Amino acid sequence: MLSRWIAPRHAPQHLLRGITVAYGSQSNNKSNSYLSAGVAALLALSISIGTAKTAKCDDSPPAAPAMVTVDNKVFVNTGNGSGAWVLDKNAPVGIKIFTGNSNKPLAQDIANHLGIGLGKITVNSFADGEVNVVVNENIRGKDVYLIQPTCPPVNETLMELLLMISTMRRASARKITAVIPYYGYARQDRKMQARVPISAADVARLLEAMGVDRVVAVDLHCGQIQGFFGPRVPVDNLDGGTVGVTYFGNLDLVNPVIVSPDAGGVYRAKQFREALSKKHDVDCGLAMIIKQRAKANEIERMDLVGSVKGCDAIIVDDMVDTAGTLCKAAEVLKEFGARRVFAFASHGVFSGPAPTRIANSVLTELVVLDTVPLSEASLATGKITQLSVGPLLAQAIYNIHNKKSLSALFK
Repeated sequence: MLSRWIAPRHAPQHLLRGITVAYGSQSNNKSNSYLSAGVAALLALSISIGTAKTAKCDDSPPAAPAMVTVDNKVFVNTGNGSGAWVLDKNAPVGIKIFTGNSNKPLAQDIANHLGIGLGKITVNSFADGEVNVVVNENIRGKDVYLIQPTCPPVNETLMELLLMISTMRRASARKITAVIPYYGYARQDRKMQARVPISAADVARLLEAMGVDRVVAVDLHCGQIQGFFGPRVPVDNLDGGTVGVTYFGNLDLVNPVIVSPDAGGVYRAKQFREALSKKHDVDCGLAMIIKQRAKANEIERMDLVGSVKGCDAIIVDDMVDTAGTLCKAAEVLKEFGARRVFAFASHGVFSGPAPTRIANSVLTELVVLDTVPLSEASLATGKITQLSVGPLLAQAIYNIHNKKSLSALFK
């Protein structure tokens, strides 16, 4: 409830008129701390202002609203006889950020941008390999965000995520949001032959069964994965290409052409091209490679639709796994007269021979996001640049927590 407080007689009354402080019951120690801290801070501020104006003291109210930050909250005196504690953008209240072992640097980056610390949690394994999860702080009634890309080792990181969600649900968290920058099993999104699972849908059902309330992902392999979750679990698929657009917009490109490595990625390449043109006034062409696969991770032949002669080509894809497709596409573009060949992918998985292939390829530079940690072999290639998606995810978490639009992030 709201309650008025009376300042001591020596305080300038005209500066303290109409200020109210929000607090709860007397048994709520945290709310009482806000009350006492807020009163003390406002009183100190008012006395200092009053002392500076002793030569001219009238009944006019203060010219500007007073703001005092205490314990991750801001008290705002609106100047019309009321005030309240509101959420501080730099230190959101009620948010808890936790992470497993898949990508701790990214989780720390997100927490730093939000102005809060990572939650206290232990995620390790028993001697027999079973995953052990222990939350070491109170999360009752909190909005919990779990930062856990299900990157290699996929089964282990996925199990960590499932058990963390279950643990948070059993510990009475108010809302659980799984932030999955890289969604493992995403490529198994349909039946390509008889007697095979649709693993991307099965992972979605597992997450729902554990009690997740919302999922945030970055550049899902296929947008239809959002439909694998029921209507009670909204899925936000963030466009990681916006980070790459900013990077390439600052490069000195010559007649750039955005290239899709397959027919399914034309829409993604078109979005990248439009964003580059809109935000950086870069006139780009569009091309597409048609590939014929002999089997999984093996390309039989490639054909080019469009022209790249004398141009800087930028291959845009959602992920790079073994890099066979990417390196072959770069060779095809060079054969068709491309001046330089760049590549951008949201997820750099770099399995098996990928680092060696990239190091020996005709690629000028490969740009990826930090949704998946880079191995030492990948860093040693000298051709891979990693950009941070932390600011984008932090802003998305802030907007979700404050019930703001996410689409505004990509305009």
